[in-house]
Amino acid sequence: MKTIRRHGELLSLFLFAFLFFFIFKYGPLYGVIIAFKDFRVVDGIMGSPWVGLQHFQELFTNSDFYRLLKNTLLLNLYLLLFAFPAPIILALLLNEVRSRYFQRFIQMTMYLPHFVSWVIMSGLIIYFLSPTTGVLAEIVGWFGGDPVFYMGKKEYFRPIVVISAILKDLGWGSIIYFAALTGINPELQESAIIDGANRWQRMIKINIPSIMPTIAIMFILSLGGFLSANFEQIINLLNPVTYETGDVIDTYVYRVGLQQFQYSYTAAIGLFKSLVGLLLILSANLLVRKLSRGESGLW
Repeated sequence: MKTIRRHGELLSLFLFAFLFFFIFKYGPLYGVIIAFKDFRVVDGIMGSPWVGLQHFQELFTNSDFYRLLKNTLLLNLYLLLFAFPAPIILALLLNEVRSRYFQRFIQMTMYLPHFVSWVIMSGLIIYFLSPTTGVLAEIVGWFGGDPVFYMGKKEYFRPIVVISAILKDLGWGSIIYFAALTGINPELQESAIIDGANRWQRMIKINIPSIMPTIAIMFILSLGGFLSANFEQIINLLNPVTYETGDVIDTYVYRVGLQQFQYSYTAAIGLFKSLVGLLLILSANLLVRKLSRGESGLW
């Protein structure tokens, strides 16, 4: 009781976060059991008959499963290779800008796309890439080239997803890295300047190693959703022509689960994704702790 009275304000703030996660994250875990049942709405969760691993067998024997898994893995791999480092690079570059007004202007400009919904953002992308009215088609025409219908070609879908994801969340993702950079001890920079280190050397030897724990944590967290593509982005950019390279697990769950009412089957898919994400987080955390000799990691 003394601890509660002493830290009452902090505990009251923690209570809201606890209730949020308990109600919206842990409470719904009860419904996971429908992945092992033939769920019928009229019978309810407990009244529906058990079918064991039938839905998982159906998932792994589905002819579309490996295509969906391949598309999901490739898209997330490209995002990890290109979209993950982009905010880090932006934060490092902004940290070297001496004009605070210019720095804030760039930050504000880069933050704005994050607050635009993917419905609007996707519409702008489709309009921008249109072969008739798009800006890109006009630029290609200036150089004597023929306009290309990028949204109608499956080989362009993944690059479009990656580039649009970078443009939308580049500025917002750099906030945490920029905050980590501002926390670096200025005496380290001053000592390096006295020793004759230039900006590039200070960035490599001081800035990047100092924010490496933050990079490691963000990397671990990003792996947790490795099988979860950005559903809002892809569902708004996807069309039947690009299904072969753009159809991912989340869009498949939307079609089968919500449109065809196969709740148990899609619950099995969701449970499979969660288990893979958990294994990736555990493995990445173990690897980071070994590489950093226990200095970084989630726990």
